[in-house]
Amino acid sequence: MKGDLRKFALAIHLTVSTGWIGAVLAYLAMSLAAQTSRDDLIVRAAWIVMDLTGWYVLVPLAFGSVATGLVMSLGTDWGLFRHYWVLFSFGLTVSAAVILVLHMVEVSALADVARGGENAALDIAGTHLPSQLRQGDLLHPLMGLVVLLIVQVLNVYKPRGLTRYGWRKDQEKRAAPQR
Repeated sequence: MKGDLRKFALAIHLTVSTGWIGAVLAYLAMSLAAQTSRDDLIVRAAWIVMDLTGWYVLVPLAFGSVATGLVMSLGTDWGLFRHYWVLFSFGLTVSAAVILVLHMVEVSALADVARGGENAALDIAGTHLPSQLRQGDLLHPLMGLVVLLIVQVLNVYKPRGLTRYGWRKDQEKRAAPQR
């Protein structure tokens, strides 16, 4: 990719990736509310919002980040397999997206309990709230935030270090006759 197309792709990638971080912060706030609030309605609402935010904001941004990261790595000289930081960054991003989707299944089940779904034996008036809803979910958003910030730092600082493939490609490029 050259010039304006590269800048456009980079702008989309940065928007999606930083949006994912922002959405994780919002999810973290809801999780904190679920864990600390004494008001059953707030706890219920927090789980419902975490479910909606997860499926309609976090998951699309996660997969958008993976897709645009792949486009950026394959469409620029950095490459996907040439530098350790790109490979590590991409691996962390894919792992975070997969873990997010797997985790959202549990969040949806707890949100269903909060809504008073079929399997939820509770009083909707808020007199009985299952303990799972009171526990919140701080571990996943905190660890996700740490991983996303590590990826962001890697992408900003771009530590040196070529993979064997990258080293070989550099050697081939240097050995090729100059035109």
